Amino acid sequence: MLNTVRHLCEGGFGKFPAAVIGDIMLDHYIYGDVDRISPEAPVPVLKVKEDKYVLGGAGNVVMNLRGLGLPVRIFGRVGNDEAGKKVMDLFEQSGVDTSGIWFYGETILKTRLVGGKKQQMLRIDREEILHPSDEEINKSLNIIKNSQELSSAILSDYGKGLLTKKFCAEIINLCKSRNIPVFVDPKGSDWERYCGAAMVTPNLRELGEVSKIKVDNEDECVSEAGNAARAEYGLDSLLVTRSERGATLIKDNFVHHERARAVDVYDVSGAGDTMLATVAAFIAAGVDICECVKLGNAASHVVIGKVGTYPIKASELLDYMNNNNRSDKILTMEEAVSKTASWKGRNEKVVFTNGCFDVFHAGHLDSLARAKDLGDRLIVGLNSDDSVRRLKGNSRPINDERSRARILEALSIVDGVVIFDEDTPENLLSFLTPDIIAKGGDYAPEQVAGGRYAKEVVILPILEGYSTTGILRRIGDD
Repeated sequence: MLNTVRHLCEGGFGKFPAAVIGDIMLDHYIYGDVDRISPEAPVPVLKVKEDKYVLGGAGNVVMNLRGLGLPVRIFGRVGNDEAGKKVMDLFEQSGVDTSGIWFYGETILKTRLVGGKKQQMLRIDREEILHPSDEEINKSLNIIKNSQELSSAILSDYGKGLLTKKFCAEIINLCKSRNIPVFVDPKGSDWERYCGAAMVTPNLRELGEVSKIKVDNEDECVSEAGNAARAEYGLDSLLVTRSERGATLIKDNFVHHERARAVDVYDVSGAGDTMLATVAAFIAAGVDICECVKLGNAASHVVIGKVGTYPIKASELLDYMNNNNRSDKILTMEEAVSKTASWKGRNEKVVFTNGCFDVFHAGHLDSLARAKDLGDRLIVGLNSDDSVRRLKGNSRPINDERSRARILEALSIVDGVVIFDEDTPENLLSFLTPDIIAKGGDYAPEQVAGGRYAKEVVILPILEGYSTTGILRRIGDD
């Protein structure tokens, strides 16, 4: 999977042109510092330091697709005004085909006042709700008809009048006749306009609006409401974005819940656009739909860690996938030393225990839970395969070191797993210097290997009746 992502992010997406049809906006950020209250009224005074313009709405979907490397054509409207000129400049700088843009009315402009780079203080909106003429609709449809290489179409509906029922129906019917999947970011409770789309991507509130019920952020509730909406409007699939709970994919009564990772959130502006663009891009490239949702979640994690509307870049997504391809808990010795120092720097008590954990059983779980109760963080030293063979004989381990580490890192009580190659963890402990070493068995504290490198050694009781050797002996008897 990672090789496919790497291929696409390093240029492979160039073969999958996309069309975006929707409400184009310009996001204007005014950054500054606030250090006093106005004497004229009880309001903060923003001392301006920087102005920044980025594309929003359908424009942000376009920029996410371009960031991944897809060729993109945009369809929509802007005004003959300064904001419209900035929009066109930003599109042209990014190599976007703007032949589907028409000019009339006022450009939709959202101005945000931001204090200290992070705290949004006020948003000022300038907008007109305008509908496209038949001439404009036909012009757009003709461009799409003549785009032989088009791999996907995205309807980015922000309720500003462009995506009328007629326009949506015409686009969806045309694209279906050419086997081009249509992806929709919906608005409002009238989903008749999206009938027959390949995928609609509501958030919980939007799913509640169309379902006319309050949709709780629970798997069963989301699945039930999503399945009903998908069936009612003849959608191939539904992707419900669920904030900290991740996202739920519903397709032909198949339900897949993609969980979110815990990340630092600075700004959720445009995260839905990023999810939509990423999922659409990878589906168009032939990637399995569940993997596409995982990638969309990953891209969203990247952008919510940024300030303001921020589109994903292929290099950032690839870096994220590379960094998260292995568990955050399975550590090298250097990483473990760094984490231990960081935890101790926050006055967290670090506990260390070790073992082979070859065939995991209730006795192991009991010992680990008792060890974790002694402090705030638990690091487990795991004997490598070679180490186990020296200690237990050539028939062991039953499970390789990677498999054993994966079982340990799945436990919420474990904060880190370090594989060591020696017969004892003494060398590892000389670098970690934990607060406590916990060891199960019939030992005196002074007999525990590496005990001198901790402030305290605690001998844990053993849960009777459980041992890997005993389990293997019983299996052999059977």
